[in-house]
Amino acid sequence: MTTNVPDDHSGLPRGIDHVGVTVPEIEEAVHFLEQAFDAVPLYRNVTPDHAQKGPKTEKTLGLVPGTVVREMCMMALGHGPGIELFEMHGPDQRPALRPCDFGLQHFAVYIDDIETGCRRFVEAGGVLLTEPQEQPFLEDGPGNLFCYGRTPWGMIIELLATPSRERFDAVSPEKRYEPPRREIS
Repeated sequence: MTTNVPDDHSGLPRGIDHVGVTVPEIEEAVHFLEQAFDAVPLYRNVTPDHAQKGPKTEKTLGLVPGTVVREMCMMALGHGPGIELFEMHGPDQRPALRPCDFGLQHFAVYIDDIETGCRRFVEAGGVLLTEPQEQPFLEDGPGNLFCYGRTPWGMIIELLATPSRERFDAVSPEKRYEPPRREIS
């Protein structure tokens, strides 16, 4: 494999590029993310006419034999990593894992106006597990709020705002990432 690697390449990541999420029906998931978060579909790398299947796909993605990757859509969500939606169908498929199971527990979206963000989440078809509440312990501070919600396909997403970062930044060796403000058109 030949790649163009800059001279200063250290093999260390720049950051998270995207998070892959398997959904039962891609159009419903795209619609939910558009409505809840104003996400933008960027491109579809796999389509029903060019579904991925067979031993090579199964090995590459670690899939159960017989699984078909029907569609894939890369989504932009404000600033930060993309969300890569996969619609897969295969034997012994299971619903979303519980947050206490091993693996990806949730991902969080930073929302300046958490009340409005929660309303959009619910209007798009999501279910909030609680109302927004104050962040605990080191993350506590004026305006620091969070709540978790469940998507229509059962995945957990955290909605959070942490405008007061002094307490946790004071004890961290590096500043915690904070997405830049989104320009609303």
